[in-house]
Amino acid sequence: MARLPLVDPLQAATPVREVLERLPVPLRIFRMMAHAESCFRPLLRLGTAILAHQKLAPKLREFAILQAAQLTPGRYEWVQHVPIARATGANAAQIEALEKGDWEAECFDGVERAALRFGAQTLEHARVSDEVFAALREHLSPQEIVELVLTLGYYSMLARLTEVTELELDTASDTSIIDSIAKPG
Repeated sequence: MARLPLVDPLQAATPVREVLERLPVPLRIFRMMAHAESCFRPLLRLGTAILAHQKLAPKLREFAILQAAQLTPGRYEWVQHVPIARATGANAAQIEALEKGDWEAECFDGVERAALRFGAQTLEHARVSDEVFAALREHLSPQEIVELVLTLGYYSMLARLTEVTELELDTASDTSIIDSIAKPG
């Protein structure tokens, strides 16, 4: 049982209730985030931007999310994002290597290894070496690098939220969230 109760949409302030009622998948994490009323909508907007509007390749985004979940650690985010990673093209060997923390595994290509080295240093030290930065810079634009940092930070924050509150796992929701926000309009 979670350390904090989930926000009851029926008891929530009107703006929070309206957002909770519009969510395509009623995950517990949203009802926990809703405690921070003034941050709730901006957090969801940032999450939507990360998941649906970045230049960063979706597969690299999902690798970063799984890496943040593995290193923080955050089982909730891991469970939710493995199916999404698979949908972006991640294979079983890559998922297994991410779970083991093997950023140098042969199943990753050069761009993926550079991004994973960068992600590991970012998550573990907040700074990256000149060598790791230069290797990533060979493959990604400044926009993609900043998007990668923001993805790592956002999902590390969510992992901390779920771990600190001992949020119960939801069943993996497949790609429903991505599908719903990727629709035009």
